[in-house]
Amino acid sequence: MKKFLLTLSAISAFAVAQAHAETVVADTDGNGEFSMEELLVAFPELTEEVFKAADVDANGALSADELKAAQEAGNIPA
Repeated sequence: MKKFLLTLSAISAFAVAQAHAETVVADTDGNGEFSMEELLVAFPELTEEVFKAADVDANGALSADELKAAQEAGNIPA
């Protein structure tokens, strides 16, 4: 029973850590910004409307600062 509880505790701790892990967005083309396609890999439910609202300079991509601001505003998950 003791081993079971220790195992269950370890699994629970891992699950909590994973739930709070930061989502990593890959800049696959290496241009220093994130396209809608790159963001969809990390955030499959991202809408074009939310993306366009986050794209403050309207250049068709999010800079790291634009992404961070959208995440801090709660528009894109952190």
